[in-house]
Amino acid sequence: MKNPTMDDTDDGRPNGGRSALFTPPGDASGAERVSRRRKALLSSSMVGSTNRGRVLQALFDLGPTSRAELARLAGVNRTTISGIVQPLIDDQVLVESDPVPPSPGGGKPARPLWFSPNARPICGVLLMPDAVHACVATLDGKIESERKMALPDGRGPVRPIIEAIAECVGDTLSRARRMPLGIGVGVGGMVDTDRGSIVAVNLAPALDRYPLADDLGRRFGLPVKLDHHPRALLVGDRWFGAGRGVRQFAVVYTGEVLGGALYFDGHLYRGTAGAGGELGHTFVQLDGEPCRCGRRGCWDTIATLSWLRREAARAALPEPDLIDSARLVDMAARRLPGAAELLDRYARNVAVGIANLQQTVAPNIFIMHGDVVLGGDRLLGAIAEHVRSMVPTRPGGAIEFIAGDAGDRAALVGAAGLVISELLQLPI
Repeated sequence: MKNPTMDDTDDGRPNGGRSALFTPPGDASGAERVSRRRKALLSSSMVGSTNRGRVLQALFDLGPTSRAELARLAGVNRTTISGIVQPLIDDQVLVESDPVPPSPGGGKPARPLWFSPNARPICGVLLMPDAVHACVATLDGKIESERKMALPDGRGPVRPIIEAIAECVGDTLSRARRMPLGIGVGVGGMVDTDRGSIVAVNLAPALDRYPLADDLGRRFGLPVKLDHHPRALLVGDRWFGAGRGVRQFAVVYTGEVLGGALYFDGHLYRGTAGAGGELGHTFVQLDGEPCRCGRRGCWDTIATLSWLRREAARAALPEPDLIDSARLVDMAARRLPGAAELLDRYARNVAVGIANLQQTVAPNIFIMHGDVVLGGDRLLGAIAEHVRSMVPTRPGGAIEFIAGDAGDRAALVGAAGLVISELLQLPI
């Protein structure tokens, strides 16, 4: 029986997957040049960076796995597998753990491979309009140290903001047990992934067009990978969270801003120069409310905390400027007048953008992050109910919602994971 991770079938669920040939790091064409041919996980005639990436991806998907099991799943001999993993062991990227007792049927004790605790760590940075949060993490996503700092006003000069970012990152790097492999940065704004620069941060315009990757690279002498905050969340989910082994899913983040990211057929969709996935600025209301981007009717205008707090004030709910999903759910549970109605409207506003996304590309699995997670089962259930009422039923089209992270952890380890993809040639 074939293991579904290595199988050529693809049902979009965990461990259902196929491998695609990806362009090597440094090719600016990125996802646009992904070959649509399918290949086995390994071939005995080609032992190189591509197969190394696939073995590492299998470990992320399956957890600690022995050489023998990897060889069995790939349909190759152990010599082929050893030719791939032994250099990674020599470089202290992987380590073989103590033997696991054999099954009752007998056999040689297996020694699972996993990421070495002695491997060089990775640095993840989350840059939002009002704060920077940095961490040092292991290759399997465990945060070893971190620091968070408030940033100066994003409408003022840029230099104090950059110096604060550099201080936060530098202090975090100084606590690393070894020099990290590189720095991954998730930015709460539009980015140009080809140039490693910020395009625009609506709530902190001082950062617009700033070449942040070049700046941090010069300061710390490390490779720097810059990407959009929701895509960092997706990488965190893909390798360390609810997206492990899933071939197709979407991430949606709500809070002061709204964003999303898409994972299709085993790879992260970025679009040209990282322009893809600006879901918060898709249109949901023609001639709707003005958006911070300068247009009208963006999804961001009806499904963020600013909308929720304005409507809470209109409904005369207590302390509207402090309201979030958790407070609103609590008010609804206590039957404060207007709370349940506002909760349902908020859920519907979040749902309309998800329904449009599902109708367009049908990811079917949505991992939710940010403020809506604070609303717990009641809010997520209401969002799911509205989405299902908006989307026609079809065979194989069951839509699943998963509560992700309400805080920064997934984005931090996901930003760090950008470095893994770049340096270890591990496609994402």
